[in-house]
Amino acid sequence: MRWLKDTVTPTQIRNLDRLWLYAFSACAIVFLVIPTLIVIPMSFSASQYLEFPPREYSFRWYQNYFESSEWMRATFVSFRAAFLTSCSATIVGTAAAYGIRVGTTWLRAPLSSFFILPLAVPSVLIAIGTLFVFARLGLVNTTYGLVAAHTMLAIPFVVIVTTAGLISYDLNQEMAARSLGASRARAFFTVTLPQIKFSVITSALFAFFVSFDEVIVGMFVSSGTEGTLNRKMFNALRDQVDPTIAAISTCLVGISLILLVLAQLFRPRDTD
Repeated sequence: MRWLKDTVTPTQIRNLDRLWLYAFSACAIVFLVIPTLIVIPMSFSASQYLEFPPREYSFRWYQNYFESSEWMRATFVSFRAAFLTSCSATIVGTAAAYGIRVGTTWLRAPLSSFFILPLAVPSVLIAIGTLFVFARLGLVNTTYGLVAAHTMLAIPFVVIVTTAGLISYDLNQEMAARSLGASRARAFFTVTLPQIKFSVITSALFAFFVSFDEVIVGMFVSSGTEGTLNRKMFNALRDQVDPTIAAISTCLVGISLILLVLAQLFRPRDTD
């Protein structure tokens, strides 16, 4: 228990004084994790309905998921849309963050507000407006329409994360490269981008998750063979409580953990 001892000056806060904060944080983490811990064993239940704890264990619902052409089609649509959204949102958002960082001072605040605006608007309003516009453009129930709508929702996260990386980056390095004859584009790709690659990779993962987890917009602009996995899961929960949902949720948790581990592999290491 050395960490509880008075190892600080009288003007600093001791770990013992923050014990209540540690306890509150632990309770919050447990509260958020418990639903996941409950869903995982439920996915291995042999029962026809969701039950916890399971009386018998089986892989029947995983088999039902992987052998269903409808579930696999919806999964493919979601992964395809999330991947394309991650690529498009990362490119547009990184360019926007770079422009905000190096642009004219008086334009930074308006541009930042413009790109972050989708976060302030309720998703249902965005979905209704998107449906109205896409119906006129013929983009409803298409991959292009779904990716465009998800990209709009993901760009704010890319701008915020990438801007944070650019703020901690010394732009004088890029200026030095340009002074030696490199163009702005070459200086960005050879000097700036390698310095902020962790922020860019993190923002790409955020964009992927935003697209993959989106439900409301997908309910409006996708259906049928272009319906997303979340849309099909929502419909399945509405019509009947299918334990396949628990199996799918467990798979998604595993995918999220894998992506988070991969993101940590790209994290810059502290060097002495």
